[in-house]
Amino acid sequence: MTGPVRSVSHAFAILRLLGEEGALTLSDIGRSIGLSPSSCLNLLKTLVAEGAIERGTSTKRYRLTAPWQAAEALRDSAGARLVDRALPRMAAFAQSTDAAVGLWKVVSRDRMQLAVRAESDAGMRLSLADGQRQPLGSGAAGRAIAAAQAVNEGELARRYAPVRWQTGLPLETYVRQVHEAGGRGYAIDQGYTHRGVWTVAAGMTGIAPGFCLSASIVAESQSDAELDALGAMLLMLRDELILQAA
Repeated sequence: MTGPVRSVSHAFAILRLLGEEGALTLSDIGRSIGLSPSSCLNLLKTLVAEGAIERGTSTKRYRLTAPWQAAEALRDSAGARLVDRALPRMAAFAQSTDAAVGLWKVVSRDRMQLAVRAESDAGMRLSLADGQRQPLGSGAAGRAIAAAQAVNEGELARRYAPVRWQTGLPLETYVRQVHEAGGRGYAIDQGYTHRGVWTVAAGMTGIAPGFCLSASIVAESQSDAELDALGAMLLMLRDELILQAA
């Protein structure tokens, strides 16, 4: 299954941003969406040509044209703002930790999907595939979402059932790990979902339809104490992203 087309996703992110903020400069837009000046300019020129936005001659600011200002779909939501603006801070986090960072979105009662990803430029690094989907109960992200939602053990069993673990994980251990995640704020998966990969994840409450932030590293490249420190840093990043989406 192919993932979303990034240029189309970025174009809609620009439209939502202008719908919320009003007229903005090229640099304002690029910084908010996490685009380079050249990529941002090409998208803006395309949107101008399509009649969705216009550029003020005196202010040099871009704004929605009148028909698009009335578009109901562009009335922003916290979830849309979160997805549109997460990349710059996620990229900085990935660069400083050498982790592959993902923002996951709950897309149904059974599935989550990768909405945004970032990785470092280290020579040896993990990478997440654009737009990948996985069972809602899977990985550190699944445990973190369940902990954030405080779901009961019956629902935990339902989410656990369809997951294919690469390393055996009994249901009782899974339930215990969800409860541990609820206590410390982040979940940990040490090779259960993917052999050779350790992941920490922090769920986000209060932003529909439900999100989770994850950071993955090569297994045993950090000590348990360093893994806990990564989880604490991820909680700080999560809180920053929630604030900027508010």
